[in-house]
Amino acid sequence: MESEEKVLIENASAPAGDKIMLSAEGSQLFKKDGKYYLFNICWPRGGMRTVIIHRADKITGPWEGKIGLQDLGVAQGGLIDTPDGRWFSYLFRDNGGVGRIPYLVPVEWKDGWPVLGENGKVPMALNLPANKSLIPNLVNSDEFSRKKGEAALPLVWQWNHNPDNSLWSVSERRGFLRLKTGRIDTSVVSAKNTLTQRTIGPESTGSIVLDASKMKEGDIAGLGLLQKKYGFVGVKIESGTKSIIMVSTKVGKAVEIEKVSMTQNTVFLKAECNFKDRDDIAHFFYSLDGKAWTKIGEPQKMPYTLPHFMGYRFSLFNYATKNIGGFADFDYFRIEDKISEK
Repeated sequence: MESEEKVLIENASAPAGDKIMLSAEGSQLFKKDGKYYLFNICWPRGGMRTVIIHRADKITGPWEGKIGLQDLGVAQGGLIDTPDGRWFSYLFRDNGGVGRIPYLVPVEWKDGWPVLGENGKVPMALNLPANKSLIPNLVNSDEFSRKKGEAALPLVWQWNHNPDNSLWSVSERRGFLRLKTGRIDTSVVSAKNTLTQRTIGPESTGSIVLDASKMKEGDIAGLGLLQKKYGFVGVKIESGTKSIIMVSTKVGKAVEIEKVSMTQNTVFLKAECNFKDRDDIAHFFYSLDGKAWTKIGEPQKMPYTLPHFMGYRFSLFNYATKNIGGFADFDYFRIEDKISEK
C-alpha cells in the first residue's frame, strides 16, 4: 500500500519566533470535539523548551498555532483526561543527574484551545490523592523471589545492553538474582547483563546484599550509579583475596578511590543519591552485618551527559576482567525515597 508524504505545517516553530535552535519535534496528535490538536516542542535560542500547539478542523489543515506553555522548560507530551472530566497535560522537564522527570500540568479549555498551567505557570503541587508507595511500575524494591507464573523480571528493571539470557537467573538460587560472566570486559559501561533501575528525586537510596563466594580472579561485582561518569561500590577479587572498592570516573576514566580488605563472602552495599536543588551528589557505603554502615570512597558528582541521554540509574553488575565462568548472587535490591547523608 502506497502513501503520500505531506507536510502539514511548514514551520511549526513559528509561534515561538524566528530565533530557534531546536525546531519543532516530539509531535503528538489529538482529536477532541471534532478538532485536531497537534502538540510539538521547540527551543528558542537563549530561551527554554517550549510547548507549541496547533489546531485544525481537518488533519490536512489549515492549521493555526500558538505557544501552549513556556515555563521552567517543562514541555514535550500531550493531553490526558480523567474519568471525572478533568484535563491535564503530561510533560517532562530536564532535571540534571536524575534525568527527565514527569509533570502533570492542569489544563482548561477556553475558546476551543487547551490552556496549560495556572496563569501560564507550572504549579509545583496539585490537589491529587497521595500515592501509597513509591512509583508503582517505575521503581520498586525486589527480593528476587518469584511465585509460579510471575515474570522473571518485572518492568521496573531494564538491562544496560541486550542481555545474554544464558548468563542470568532468578531461579537457579531461590530468592537471588544470579549474574554470571561470559566474556572479558574492561568497565561497567561495556559489560553486558548489568541490571538497572532508575533513580528518583529529590532523594533516593538503593541497597543490595552481595554473595561473592563464587566470583573468580579479576571479577568485579556490586552496586553502581550508571551514566557516562559512573561510580560504584563493589567487591573485587585480586590475587585470590576479596576487597570492597569504590570506583569513580570524575576525571574521565575509572579510578579506584578506596579499597578495604574483606574476609567474609557476603557484604551489604548502599548508594545514596541527593538530587535536591540539583545537588546531584551520591555517597556509597558498605556494611558487614547490615546494621553498621561505613562510607567508602568520596562523594560522587552525577552530571547529566548526552551520550547516555538518561538520568543516573542504580545498577547491579558483575563482570570479568581475567577469567570467565564466575558468578555473583544478589539477595535483594531495595529502594527508598530518603537518604541518611545530607
